[in-house]
Amino acid sequence: MLRYFHDNGLVKIEERVPENWEEAIRFSAEVLKDKSLITDEYVNQVVNDVKEYGPYIVIIPGVAMPHSSAENQGVLGTGIGFTIMPETVSFEENNPEKDAKLFFMLAAKDSEQHMQNIANLSELLMQDGMVEDLMQIKTLEDFESVMNKHNM
Repeated sequence: MLRYFHDNGLVKIEERVPENWEEAIRFSAEVLKDKSLITDEYVNQVVNDVKEYGPYIVIIPGVAMPHSSAENQGVLGTGIGFTIMPETVSFEENNPEKDAKLFFMLAAKDSEQHMQNIANLSELLMQDGMVEDLMQIKTLEDFESVMNKHNM
């Protein structure tokens, strides 16, 4: 799956430090927007969903999976974008369990593709040492080293 991000230009090592979680979501959306897979309408819905339902997108400490429903008009295609923030972003004050540095923005045209995206991402993150290795990435060369180490 790391090769998917790399070969499709869907990985970004973010240099800007987001002021808050909302800005982090917007930064993480840029990769999919650049590939014309989502629009601002989708990104706004993701932000609104977090405001309404809380930080459900932080799936494990350090990892966020921003997404909204496949029915959203702002979804133009299916894909996952991967953005590594320069610093950890807090979604909930005084709760490090809801901090994230790795952002996997999902977009899917239907619920079947959405579930497949989640399954693929889960498989990636469950590999021994994967999250720890991804957290250490500072450059595209670092990313390529992790990709080669995990043969992905």
